[in-house]
Amino acid sequence: MKTDKYENNEYYRMQNLPYEKFISYGSRALTDSELLAILLRTGTRGISACELGEEVLTRTAGYGNGLSGLYHIPLGELRQIDGIGKVKAIQLKTIAELSTRMAQAKAKDGLSFLRPDTVAAYYMERFRHENVEYIMLLLLDSGMHLIEEHILSKGTVNASLISPREVFICALQAQAAGVMLLHNHPGGNPVPSDNDFKVTERIRRVGQLTDIPLIDHIIIGDNRYFSFKEENLMTQTA
Repeated sequence: MKTDKYENNEYYRMQNLPYEKFISYGSRALTDSELLAILLRTGTRGISACELGEEVLTRTAGYGNGLSGLYHIPLGELRQIDGIGKVKAIQLKTIAELSTRMAQAKAKDGLSFLRPDTVAAYYMERFRHENVEYIMLLLLDSGMHLIEEHILSKGTVNASLISPREVFICALQAQAAGVMLLHNHPGGNPVPSDNDFKVTERIRRVGQLTDIPLIDHIIIGDNRYFSFKEENLMTQTA
């Protein structure tokens, strides 16, 4: 029987190990670096694709846990890794964006504005990767369906910068029956700050006067969220 010239080549074996493991055991059996190895296809200068995948994860570790770091790491920094050129760097960043969109698309199937957990799940991938705070206004109709979204603020969420006038002009123009606030905490901890309580209270009180109630204020953290409605704080904010 003829022996393949690559059969005893350790470098060749390491390049193809993730493919063989995928075929034998399926994608769930692969480590993060092995998944990256399949995407990268080849390594460089005696470094296998798996080893290159490990190097990518080491470099992205400062930007987030596991594969999530791919979302934040700059394209230029990826290209500083030996073996990662322009094309591979773009492929890696594309995978990060695709995973975010896929997670949001999956969450949309169960989205209900009557359930804070589903709202948080839907917006989680959109906001938990951001490194500054955003506060979003969601305008809802009488059936609790989304009419429009508006970004009210980008940066530090300060009560003095969020104008109830802006909120309810948007709500009146859209003929909204209710409004919802949603914002992210870049540090990952969704526990409300003093400013968060102040923002919520100001909007809630004006909502009572205009008969356009504030339904909830949801804070997005890193795979965690806080809902004023779930915590029964919508009438107790200070």
